[in-house]
Amino acid sequence: MTSRLFSKVLLTNDDGFDAPGLRTLTEVAEELAQEVWIVAPDHDQSGTSHSLSLHSPLRISQKDERKYSVSGTPGDCVAIAVRHLMVSGRPELILSGINRGANLGIETVFSGTVGAAMAGLLLGIPSMALSQAFSDRSAVRWGTARALAPKVITQFANGDWSQGSILNINFPDVPVSEVGPIELTSQGTGLMEDIDVVSGIDPRSLEYHWIRLRRAAREDAPGSETSAIARGRVSVTPLQFERTNQTVLASLEATLTGA
Repeated sequence: MTSRLFSKVLLTNDDGFDAPGLRTLTEVAEELAQEVWIVAPDHDQSGTSHSLSLHSPLRISQKDERKYSVSGTPGDCVAIAVRHLMVSGRPELILSGINRGANLGIETVFSGTVGAAMAGLLLGIPSMALSQAFSDRSAVRWGTARALAPKVITQFANGDWSQGSILNINFPDVPVSEVGPIELTSQGTGLMEDIDVVSGIDPRSLEYHWIRLRRAAREDAPGSETSAIARGRVSVTPLQFERTNQTVLASLEATLTGA
């Protein structure tokens, strides 16, 4: 046990406590850490981004030793774990995922997987978001993420990247034998194209509405996450809170000063 890379890690996700990706991540973490904590949403919280539940109470259910579900968002889970449950000490690393589906480009802004890692960043804990791309939802290549995640996590276990950023890690939708090397990437545009509202009438004759993300395959800039994943590479992107558009800022400043 003393040879493990970490003494204590925290796992969470946005797909929910019983998600297969979290089970896969648990196997990975148990290889790397002496003590693994799991604090995850009690149901799917995809698309909740960085949100915190400020207007409703949270319920915690203990599933096993160091394993809990929370009636809240991924961000809530991180806060509950670090500030309430882990009284013996903070985790050295937070791992969020492994998400069913890649988190690329613009979509990272909406991702609860990424949001949980950003909550870890806010608390000053090194955090990684991990996602497995798929083309067939019923045949996600969890084996690819399972085989590669320990190496990727270990590769970046040390370094100053955590001083102001998280790592967004995406595994490609190819067999392990066909995966290329790790590629450091930028966020890029990704595959998210639009947001739709799908409406209908339920059996009680009441109107309902579903929010649906529309995605489309398209070329992205060289060096982007989408480009790396399309070429069978593992993409690793440092993401931060600062999102100021410096080009527009300069333009607005010129307008304001009359330059």
